[in-house]
Amino acid sequence: MKNHLLIAGTSIILLCASVLSAPVKLPHGEQLAAFKAAGFKLTGKQWRNCDDPSPSYEPGAIAEVRDVNGDGLPEALITEGGTACYGHTGSGYSLVSKQADGSWKLITSGTGMLSFLPSKGASGWPDIEIGGPGFCFPVERWNGQKYVLYGHQYEGKPCRRK
Repeated sequence: MKNHLLIAGTSIILLCASVLSAPVKLPHGEQLAAFKAAGFKLTGKQWRNCDDPSPSYEPGAIAEVRDVNGDGLPEALITEGGTACYGHTGSGYSLVSKQADGSWKLITSGTGMLSFLPSKGASGWPDIEIGGPGFCFPVERWNGQKYVLYGHQYEGKPCRRK
C-alpha cells in the first residue's frame, strides 16, 4: 500500500511540475495585438520589425509570456534576429504588457538579449540585463515610467565600463 501511495504521489508531483512550468501561449488575437504594440508588421507569414534581407534573419517570435510585474496581466517578450539590424549582437527584443483595458503597450525595446533579474524597480517590475558581445552588460531598472540604466554587471557581479 505504501509503495502505491509513493508512486501516486510522485506522479502527481511530476504532473504539477510539468503544468506549472509549461510555457504560456497567447491566443491568436492577443499575439496580433502584442506584435502590433511592439511595432512589428506581418509580411507574408513573418512578423518583422526590421527589414533584413539576409539569410540569417530570424523573424519576430514571442519568446516568453508571463506576468513579470505581478499585476495579474501578462507581458510578452518578443525577439527578432539579424545582423543587418542588430549588429554583432544579432538579436533584438521588445517587451510588451497587456493593460487593464485589454490593449497592449510597448514597455521597452532594443538591441541585445533581455534577461529578467530577481531584483526589482518601481511597481514590481524586474530589473533587466541586456546581454550581447562582451563581458560587462547594462542593467536597466523601471523608474515608474520607463527602463533606465541602473548599472553594469557580468555573471551577476557589478563591473565598471571604461
